[in-house]
Amino acid sequence: MENIIRKKLKEIEEENHVRILLALESGSRAWGFGSAVSDYDVRFIYIHPPEWYLSIDPQGVGSKKDVIAYPQKGNLDISGWEITKALRLFRKSNPTILEWLRSSPIYSHNHSFVKQLRRLENDVFNSIPIMHHYYKLAIGNYAKSFKGEEVKIKIFLYVLKSLLSCIWIGKYKSFPPVRIQELLPLIDDGQVKMDIEHLVRKKVLGEDMVTLLDYQDTQQFLETQFLFIQQLLSSQKKEQTIATSQLDQLFRDTLSTVWTLK
Repeated sequence: MENIIRKKLKEIEEENHVRILLALESGSRAWGFGSAVSDYDVRFIYIHPPEWYLSIDPQGVGSKKDVIAYPQKGNLDISGWEITKALRLFRKSNPTILEWLRSSPIYSHNHSFVKQLRRLENDVFNSIPIMHHYYKLAIGNYAKSFKGEEVKIKIFLYVLKSLLSCIWIGKYKSFPPVRIQELLPLIDDGQVKMDIEHLVRKKVLGEDMVTLLDYQDTQQFLETQFLFIQQLLSSQKKEQTIATSQLDQLFRDTLSTVWTLK
């Protein structure tokens, strides 16, 4: 499948006259609980040639779209963001971009661009919007899906991963790992940890639903941690991060090197 994905990425470059700077796996396969039937959620950052940027119409307006997306075909879901869109989101400490920098497998990458982007992460990192993002994901999925006697394993793991990401940020003031297995050391309760490992095994084997009564300790853990994260968020002070000049220079350097400007 990786060869098919890399071939598709080359086709995207040719069809759209762009260069892909980073392409990676996102979603459940990157998060540590993909199954044989899971979609391949391929995401990428790309850059146009210089003349695309040197015009009176800004990118993202009218025909100058800042997203490339294709209808899902089979189990391949593939889409990407234009570099200036990606860098503006990165400047806001966007969790999606920060996850992409940690995801695997990586299907394609421009070494210089990725290295410089990672180097700038500390300049843009802002724990507050990131924690809010994961908290909203967790509480939203929990409120919507934990109503009956059963719940989809995928949703259960989404909620757990999102909430554990909040706990990681609160404890370490850094961006959390992408794989759920790397978040498990945050949990002191042995039963909860075993429950999550059990859920991951079921999901990887292709099972779809579980009965909530079988995971009462873990559901209680979720509800307790929701309250803790709410209190933590209410006590957080607003953080200011500005890295525009560095990101502008990264964009210019990448544009110059990728398209070999003279």
